[in-house]
Amino acid sequence: MSNTEAAIDEGARDFIRNIIASDLKDGRVETVVTRFPPEPNGYLHIGHAKSICLNFGVAQEFGGRCHLRLDDTNPTKEEQEYIESIKEDVRWLGFDWGEHLYFASDNFEQLYAWAEHLVKEGKAYVDDLSPEEIREYRGTLTEPGRNSPHRDRTAEENLDLFRRMRSGEFPDASHVLRAKIDMSSGNINLRDPIIYRILHVAHPRTGGDWCIYPTYDFAHGQSDAIEHITHSLCTLEFADHRPLYDWFIEHLPVPSRPRQYEFSRLNLTHTVLSKRRLIQLVEGGHVRGWDDPRMPTISGLRRRGILASAIRDFVQRVGITKSDNVVELAYLEHCARDIMNKTAERRMAVLNPLKVTIENYPEDGSEELEAINNPNDESAGTRLVPFSRKLYIEREDFMEEPPRKFFRLAPGREVRLRYAYFITCTDVIKDDAGEVIELICTYDPETRGGNAPDGRKVKGTIHWVSVPHAIPAEVRLYDTLFTDEEPPLGDGFLKGLNENSLTVLDNCHVEPSVVDVKSGEPVQFERLGYFARDPDTTPGHLVLNRTMTLRDSWAKVKAKG
Repeated sequence: MSNTEAAIDEGARDFIRNIIASDLKDGRVETVVTRFPPEPNGYLHIGHAKSICLNFGVAQEFGGRCHLRLDDTNPTKEEQEYIESIKEDVRWLGFDWGEHLYFASDNFEQLYAWAEHLVKEGKAYVDDLSPEEIREYRGTLTEPGRNSPHRDRTAEENLDLFRRMRSGEFPDASHVLRAKIDMSSGNINLRDPIIYRILHVAHPRTGGDWCIYPTYDFAHGQSDAIEHITHSLCTLEFADHRPLYDWFIEHLPVPSRPRQYEFSRLNLTHTVLSKRRLIQLVEGGHVRGWDDPRMPTISGLRRRGILASAIRDFVQRVGITKSDNVVELAYLEHCARDIMNKTAERRMAVLNPLKVTIENYPEDGSEELEAINNPNDESAGTRLVPFSRKLYIEREDFMEEPPRKFFRLAPGREVRLRYAYFITCTDVIKDDAGEVIELICTYDPETRGGNAPDGRKVKGTIHWVSVPHAIPAEVRLYDTLFTDEEPPLGDGFLKGLNENSLTVLDNCHVEPSVVDVKSGEPVQFERLGYFARDPDTTPGHLVLNRTMTLRDSWAKVKAKG
């Protein structure tokens, strides 16, 4: 059984929903309150989608509410652009926080007051050690840490220094406020963690009001308590932080006591989901931005044409577990295809054109032929596709000397044009280099609609576009961003980039109705795959992204298993 299949199988037993149901039944909780708390230091990715669907999903299912909170405690990396993108992505996925939009920065005054409380209680102290010395004193996973020489300052001294830190008296990194817990703890997170540091940097929301900022570990749990969160749902890497969150809750006069539960994060093959690495991809120019369709960001998936319903379906099928696993990228594509096959309208396009002239069709003649929009949805109806004497077909649909099992067009061979007529190739025109540049064909006017009244059959059916009616388009084809299923670890991950992750075709042609397709609504180009209109489209310049091919590689993986 593959990692993907194991995850799907285990996902049927959702321990978090069982916990919530039990809490409600036993009266430990009256109203379920969850939160999705991203740091606004980058765009959200597919891993965040799992957390979004879980937090908002369980709140909806159990009649509660889910807050959107931006944990904006590090102004050196946070931007308003990221805040807006996060809100857009959550809405696009189909969720709404209503009036419950919060920021950790809303709590800065309260968090500072609680930090002073710890100082006065002798449970926090100001440390003058440099960042390098703090790391050295902290110890290792196998060796305990050592107490800072400043650990035994009096509460009065610490309070004075902390207030002077706030007033802006000291430069960056000269002092920090640390919780006084246990430098010999087996959990490094409890070895006197930093809870405030000096940063003379303007904040996106509070401007220059502060020059000291709480760390994420200090702000996170307390913000949960302020918002009366009942179930704090985090990924497994936060399990070692839970004792620290609990320590703060126990030693501070917080208004509520959230309970934290951890679940496995989502990992995909051929993909990196570390925000630090994604930033490197963007800032290093390896992709065209956060919403590049090769990126695993929600905005990138949206731009590529993946539907929000497909992401929600994918997350639901993978399920919520406590076991780390890596899900095949092909399974996400399988879920997307499953939905698009049912909902996407069909169109015709030619990506690698070869001209066809039907010599017995009227020179100035044209007509409109009826084409089905979606064979899986009768309510989608039909459309009219223009037909004329000159057509484009795919170059791959013709061979001058075809092998035995090639059933498409060849000299003397008859094929069906989708929704149109039977045609027969009578001549081949080549350029001086011997390359085929045009086919001369005849058509049978009695086969309109693709059926012969005499009952004769043809084995090949090909798609086409009328030359005088065709709309030129630039088409972008995408492959995985990384060649290996598991990209290299560490800073060397860039060595695993796929040099052929993007191919641009600038001589494509599509039927006229494609220009009316809205951005974000994928269509199926018959025999070619699913495509979506790209925001780079301008008047007179249509740009299309291939969302994915028609071939479902996950189905093959599953069959082999």
